Amino acid sequence: MTRAVHVSPEVVDRNGTLLRAFLTDDGYWRMKTTVADVSPRYLAMLRAYEDKRFADHWGVDPLAIVRAGAQFVGAGHIVSGGSTLTMQVARILEPPRSRGIGTKLFQMMRAVQLEERYSKDEIMSLYLTLAPFGGNLEGVRAASLSYFGKPPSQIDLAQAALLVALPQSPVKQRPDRHAIRAAHGRDKVLARMVGEGVITEADAALARREGVPFARQAMPLSAPHLATRLKLRNRAATRIVTTLDASVQGAVERLAAVEQPYFGEGTALSIVVVENQTHRVLAYLGGVNYWGPNGQVDLAQRARSPGSALKPFIYGMAFDNLILHPASIMTDAPTMFGDYAPKDFEGTFQGAVTARDALRMSLNIPAVMALDRIGPLAFTTNLENSGAKLAFPAGGEAPSLPVALGGLGISLADITMLYSGIANGGTAQPLRFTMDAPQGATHRMFGPAAAFYLKQILRGVALPDGWAMGQGLTRQRQIGFKTGTSYGYRDAWSVGFSNDYTVGVWVGRADGSPRAGHVGRESAAPILLKTFQLLPPEVHADAPPPSSAILTNANDQLPPSMRVFRRESAPAPPKETTVPPPTIAFPPNGTVVPLPDPKKEKTIVLKADGGKGPLTWLVNGELIGSFDRFQPVLYTPDGEGLARITVVDAAGRSDSAQVRFKKPKPAG
Repeated sequence: MTRAVHVSPEVVDRNGTLLRAFLTDDGYWRMKTTVADVSPRYLAMLRAYEDKRFADHWGVDPLAIVRAGAQFVGAGHIVSGGSTLTMQVARILEPPRSRGIGTKLFQMMRAVQLEERYSKDEIMSLYLTLAPFGGNLEGVRAASLSYFGKPPSQIDLAQAALLVALPQSPVKQRPDRHAIRAAHGRDKVLARMVGEGVITEADAALARREGVPFARQAMPLSAPHLATRLKLRNRAATRIVTTLDASVQGAVERLAAVEQPYFGEGTALSIVVVENQTHRVLAYLGGVNYWGPNGQVDLAQRARSPGSALKPFIYGMAFDNLILHPASIMTDAPTMFGDYAPKDFEGTFQGAVTARDALRMSLNIPAVMALDRIGPLAFTTNLENSGAKLAFPAGGEAPSLPVALGGLGISLADITMLYSGIANGGTAQPLRFTMDAPQGATHRMFGPAAAFYLKQILRGVALPDGWAMGQGLTRQRQIGFKTGTSYGYRDAWSVGFSNDYTVGVWVGRADGSPRAGHVGRESAAPILLKTFQLLPPEVHADAPPPSSAILTNANDQLPPSMRVFRRESAPAPPKETTVPPPTIAFPPNGTVVPLPDPKKEKTIVLKADGGKGPLTWLVNGELIGSFDRFQPVLYTPDGEGLARITVVDAAGRSDSAQVRFKKPKPAG
């Protein structure tokens, strides 16, 4: 039974679709096949042609032996062999060294033993797995995939007849070498099936018109990098069930094959897609041309400089530690941090900007400023505790401020895992690549409020040129994303998330050489958005913002220009005011507010009493703007749902109201 045990290792998707198979140690495609894996018509034809009484005999069919003997006497040569399928399995398991009556009797004995030990379906499965089909093909699945490019459950009548015929003479009837003989053997099976009443003459005539394959096709090779990695980790496994979805994986591979040539020769591409709720990897592209130069390098696992792609996690920690609020004013101007003088990517400076806009525009100085407050070691430790493997420059020095701008290495798989943590409320968890992999330990990168801010901010990042809302970006699938470009244009990144999925894209060269002028926004972001278009519809809607997401304070140790928000425990501003604190007059707290009729008006008016102007308004933490005390504030709701409205005056005092926007009932 050794041959039946030593089958080709298979890596399949979550639904059992074959992604990749590997040769056995003895160089054969020998794929385990059960009765359920093949077409019922093929099984009926096989039994009718090889062993009509398979279901009834005990391994040997006396009637078949008598018939074969009578045919031999009458014709003077062998017309039919008389061997049952069970006897054929016995011969395959123990190949005879010679021919003769003794050998045949030995096979009969082994067939009886097989029948005593195994069920009929198990014996049939042994035949379906081990029968020879020419060359290094054994078993009907291997033959069907190689000759027809499809599993045996999907073959037509002509293909089924050919697969019935081939084991009779797998060398002489091998279709990729002897097509005429193969067609003759197939037609012989069809004629017998007509005579047995299994098919009609009309069906047989139509099947005869079909050609036979003149060449073998390549075995399935989907997600080859992941399949190889999983096989090396599970050397004894014959079947590895991954978390991938073959349809999504195939769509991603086709997209990459179309996009990669636009970047020029030598440029590689990698994509990872994750389900946020389960942390299972839905699609995994380690590279495009697996058999090409450097094609077997798994680029989704290679540590590369992320450029600006880690900035959201700096701001997330700053929000979580109340160092910043999205509306805090930061300074984007030439700044020295000891002997480190970072510059913005465009070489220009924006002056005073909110933290929200600093992240959306990916400004360097504010990001380094925030990291300086957090501490580079605390930042990188948080990422490592989340499960990310970081690669630091040689020398063993402690992490420093350049990590804000890509001064470390991280893999595409790990950075995609981190971004999935933003979508999951600030909690990261290791990715799962196989269906039997347990849930990994969770790690809190930052709290739900900080994650909520990041979602809102990254959803507002400017789309690449030529893209607009409606191209896969709808109310049902709102995407927050960030890009990154490493020093010397070596790596272009884009990582983004919706409620249900996170996608990571990397574009670059496997050898790390520069690609002048190629940046994440132009190279990787369009592929990210196209990948989202390939994914199943969203299931989960936005959760209501956490109550802690309305942070109306920021660290009082910041420079005065940054103190738009201050801690409640901080001393009052130097200039006291006798004006009462602001209170929201409309909409009142706890009320249901009808959405405006889009045919008439699209906005509602926000009103507040008291407060020292200007008054700053926020909805769900998103800045609406600052207005004079008596200036009307117009707001356009996104749609139905809960909303938390906050007003903050110039003295740092605030008031909030939680309301529900709802469509009015139609009249009548």
